[in-house]
Amino acid sequence: MNKRRLTILAALCALIPQTLQAQTEESLDAEFGLRLSATADKKVTRGLHVSLSEEVRLDNNFTGFDRLQTTLGASYKIHPNIKLGAGYAFIAPYSSSSSSFKSTRHRLMLDATGTLHLAQWNIGLKERLQFTHRAGSFNTYQSATNAVELKSRLLAKYKGWRQTGWTPYAYVELRTTFSGPTVNADCNAEGTEWYLPGTHTQEGEAGWFLEGFNGTYINRLRASIGADYRLSQSGTLTFFLLLDRVSSRALDANKEGTKLKSYTHRTGFVGTLGANYTYSF
Repeated sequence: MNKRRLTILAALCALIPQTLQAQTEESLDAEFGLRLSATADKKVTRGLHVSLSEEVRLDNNFTGFDRLQTTLGASYKIHPNIKLGAGYAFIAPYSSSSSSFKSTRHRLMLDATGTLHLAQWNIGLKERLQFTHRAGSFNTYQSATNAVELKSRLLAKYKGWRQTGWTPYAYVELRTTFSGPTVNADCNAEGTEWYLPGTHTQEGEAGWFLEGFNGTYINRLRASIGADYRLSQSGTLTFFLLLDRVSSRALDANKEGTKLKSYTHRTGFVGTLGANYTYSF
């Protein structure tokens, strides 16, 4: 290898950490999915409700089974305009490639909702902090065992058509993750691969290091329109359309953490149609 080529490779190696911090950009094809769910909502006492819901999701343009999700929740109105809530969700993702369920997830949620009543409009701001634990066997150099996210939602609901049974609504939502991968990387002497030589950097040896899953960024921007239709005193059907702008930072590394294949910033659009039936008693 001539001297000029070695100089170029050395310069490229020096740039690798900055390049990986910026990541490789990848645009994903638009995809559509479906969500169907049923909820039982029980009024325990004035202001206190408990609920149980079961949801099934399809993805890959309605052709693939995505997940099953069971959610148990409780909410309490501490003020006519303020409601607090907590919940637990058991999530069972499905892998179409292996025709089996993947590593299950356990999610804890804490909610705070403030609502302003203006004539025929209800304007609500909801903040949800959620903690998700991923169980089972998986590559811990690619996915976080524990993930923390914050959802911020602004909703407007129109109550002027209640006599017809319809209550339309719309909302926008930001989701911020506090569990993005933080990577420090360099290339080997030939400039062809990334290596992790050990738990600490060895002098004169290049490597890549997963510093942790503690990066913060907005990973989802969502808009939704929908409507509730009251079937009876106890039954309500909800129809909705979700439009998501998804952003993720994806690592592709071997399970031993000795080789980094790629570090990619993926963005894409996901559309979802959904329906939910709620039985209140």
